[in-house]
Amino acid sequence: MSDLNQIGQKDNWRCWLCDEQVDPDGSVNSDQGPSTDSYAASKAKKGATTVERLAHRSCNTMRGKVAPVVPWSKDLFVFDPAPIFESVERLAKKGGREAVGRCATNEDAEQASLWLLDRLSRLAPTTKFFTEITPGAGQFLLKLSAK
Repeated sequence: MSDLNQIGQKDNWRCWLCDEQVDPDGSVNSDQGPSTDSYAASKAKKGATTVERLAHRSCNTMRGKVAPVVPWSKDLFVFDPAPIFESVERLAKKGGREAVGRCATNEDAEQASLWLLDRLSRLAPTTKFFTEITPGAGQFLLKLSAK
C-alpha cells in the first residue's frame, strides 16, 4: 500500500468516485476521511502493477467489490445515459467509440460533452477522450471515443 499523502497529492485531494474534495487532515475513520482504493487490483493479472486512487472512506466502503458507479451530473439533461465507468474501461482498453447519451437540444449536448470530458480528465487521466455530437430524429446523440 502506498503512502496516503502521496496518493492524495497525485489526485489533488479529490475522490475519484464522487469527484468531491477530500479533507487531507480528516480522520481516516470518518466517512468523509481519506482512503485509498485499488479497484483495478482486483481485476489485474497477478504480478501486474496496480494504481491506487484517493477516495472518501464512505465512497470506498460503499462500493465494496462491485464496479464503481460514477454518476452523471444532476444539472445535465441526458437521456439514456451510459454507465460512465464501464464505458471508460472499455474505451481505454480497446479504443473505438460508443454512444453515451441522448440530449433534446444541441446546447444540452454541448454542456454534457464539456462536463464529461472534464470529469474524465480526473477519472482516467492517462487516457485521451473525445466527444462527438450527432443530430438526428429530433435529438442529439453524444458519443465518446478514446485514442
